[in-house]
Amino acid sequence: MKRKKHTAGDEDAAVDMTPMLDIVFIMLIFFIVTTTFSSEKGLEPTRPPKNQPENPNPSKSLSIRIDAQGQILMAGRIVDIRRVVANAQTYLANNDTKTAAIQAHEDTEHGIVVEVMDQVKLAGIEKVSVLVKED
Repeated sequence: MKRKKHTAGDEDAAVDMTPMLDIVFIMLIFFIVTTTFSSEKGLEPTRPPKNQPENPNPSKSLSIRIDAQGQILMAGRIVDIRRVVANAQTYLANNDTKTAAIQAHEDTEHGIVVEVMDQVKLAGIEKVSVLVKED
């Protein structure tokens, strides 16, 4: 039996990489096509059209301020949380409005703001805006 001698031609043998690269690119295209792109969800503000004329009789809204200590001010008077409904109903009897604006200090506890919002809604006001006053 003869032994086979290694020749220089055997050492130069290499693996063809072209089919493997083709498969990698096909897989890349597959993953790009099958990926679902999700858009960010959030609240979109509704703005009036730019061509709309200004309202000559702007509606008044109930204004409530809450300071850093949690004191509630309505019409310049300090009001207890239990009296917000009565004061709001009195305001509604004298003014034709369906909106309220609560201006809270940034250090006010959130629970107080939520309680005031609940009291205003109990009084019959549907639209409530919350503003944060910074120092």
